[in-house]
Amino acid sequence: MKLIKYITILLVISVFACKDTTPNLPDPLEAGWNNEAVCEVVEDNASLRVLKCTFPPGVGHEKHYHKPHTGYTLVGGTFKIEDAKGTRTVTIPDGYTFSKDSITQHQVQNVGETTAVFLIMEYK
Repeated sequence: MKLIKYITILLVISVFACKDTTPNLPDPLEAGWNNEAVCEVVEDNASLRVLKCTFPPGVGHEKHYHKPHTGYTLVGGTFKIEDAKGTRTVTIPDGYTFSKDSITQHQVQNVGETTAVFLIMEYK
């Protein structure tokens, strides 16, 4: 009887240990805006995926999640960002870098007058 109880405990622990922790949202490549893609794959290898995401004025990125990543702004712009911190408007300059070491989720929209372009580097 103790052996069955022990095996049951191990099975329960293994199920929770293998649970996917990504939100039930699209990733940045799958997410788009009004059914149109905003990101394209620049590089995809065993250790890294690089996306180039382009946002003309008025275009955004529907709610999506990011795995840990680093980003680089090729061409900046003004965005409305909705995330766990709330909703805010930010101006992102050319050459701005950012990184997150955990899974995050947000929605953005270009509310400026220029087309903004970002590189997103996701580590596998």
